[in-house]
Amino acid sequence: MSESFSLAPPGVSIAEVHAGNRERLVAALRNHLSAAGRPLRGGIVLLQGGEEQTRYCTDHVPLFRQESYFAYLFGVREPGFYGAVDIASGQSILFAPRQQPDNAIWVGEEKLPYFKDMYEVDSVFYVDELSHVLRRQFSEHGHGEPLLFLLYGMNTDSGNYSRPASFEGIYKFDTDLSTLHPILTECRVTKSDMELALIQHANDVSSEAHIKVMRRIKPGMTENQLESIFCCHASMYEGCRHCAYTCICATGQNTSILHYGQNDGTVNDGDMALMDMGAEYNFYGSDITCSYPTNGKFTRSQAVVYNAVLKAHDDVISHMRPGVKWIDMHKLAERRILESLKEEDVIHGDIGDMMERRLGAVFMPHGLGHLLGIDAHDPGGYPEGLERPDEPGLRSLRTTRELKQGMVITVEPGCYFIDALLRRARDDPICSEFFNSNVYVTAQGCKNLTNCPREICEIEAVMAGAPWHSRDSCSSATTIENGLPKA
Repeated sequence: MSESFSLAPPGVSIAEVHAGNRERLVAALRNHLSAAGRPLRGGIVLLQGGEEQTRYCTDHVPLFRQESYFAYLFGVREPGFYGAVDIASGQSILFAPRQQPDNAIWVGEEKLPYFKDMYEVDSVFYVDELSHVLRRQFSEHGHGEPLLFLLYGMNTDSGNYSRPASFEGIYKFDTDLSTLHPILTECRVTKSDMELALIQHANDVSSEAHIKVMRRIKPGMTENQLESIFCCHASMYEGCRHCAYTCICATGQNTSILHYGQNDGTVNDGDMALMDMGAEYNFYGSDITCSYPTNGKFTRSQAVVYNAVLKAHDDVISHMRPGVKWIDMHKLAERRILESLKEEDVIHGDIGDMMERRLGAVFMPHGLGHLLGIDAHDPGGYPEGLERPDEPGLRSLRTTRELKQGMVITVEPGCYFIDALLRRARDDPICSEFFNSNVYVTAQGCKNLTNCPREICEIEAVMAGAPWHSRDSCSSATTIENGLPKA
């Protein structure tokens, strides 16, 4: 059977994607500065791109991936660049690292004209010309001394801070460290049509790769072989050399480790598999999770837990639309999972009491989902003024925002049976009352978030060799558009 090769989504110009991102940033900054009564002339956004890093003390350089904010605005794949955008004119400038003469032997010839055409910016200079070029550009237009808007602020997902640009002679310029980060971050929260096309492509690729894994898994394989099948398909046939995050290929007991990534276990007959993997295309990522039995047939207990998660997933998507609060969607997922477990006598009691006691966090300790884009955990989950909840389960939410058109957000409910959490709940005098100690669930945990087969009958059929054509437009994430969810 021949394999087909695919390229970027039709009608999408990669350079135009990033040019459009710069235009949105400029418009947002102009609105902000005008509202604050601040001048536009003389203002310039300056970002420093990522740099190659060697592996510890060796000279080995791992595969480079651009810093995400820089990638968002410029799409540059090479390390060592700076990028500038004139707020008043909208003109964009790239600054490329100057090579030493002998470096051409190892890395090829310098190519400033190539960078200008490739990334569709107005001009390209060398990094060592940065200070001179910025001053000359503004003095020639009578704008006086430029004010540099630098990127500095905290990523609310990681707690880490972005690094503001720094270069020789920057102390001679006026700089602003507070304005850019929240505005640029908010620009990343909603996606343009071309960005959505790239995210959709990454999700389509990932779905195909997941089905490859689903069809080839069998007892006796190793988890890293499953990861290799996924990465091979995504890279070889679809041009996705990077993954959006470290692949999680968990089977058996490993499925109850939320951030498992060793992928060194052996696949055993009858175990559940949890495959959490997403390809990245032109910086834009995907996040898809599939759960299924390694031998292709669900046991009753596995089906109970799987269907609980599937119902939560489907009910959340059916309720999503602009204006809905994400924390309410998380609670809805918890409620559906608890209801399903109660129906099967895994737990008993009043669902309202369970919700009040936060019993859902025992089975779903993670947040329901997260913003998705150039990062798997895209920033902007907690803009200034939005507080993170402190209750069990809810404190793990990566956002509590209201949904709005153009957002891309993952919907990934889960039902885990983690010994540490179960022991803690059973030791609690109130929570322990909800547990039926006569029921033992053998499934280690299921999580369904995919445009691959979803229903148990579909999964079993595909794993047995049946063809599969996605019924939906397909994303592990949900895009909010036109007032209704598109999943």
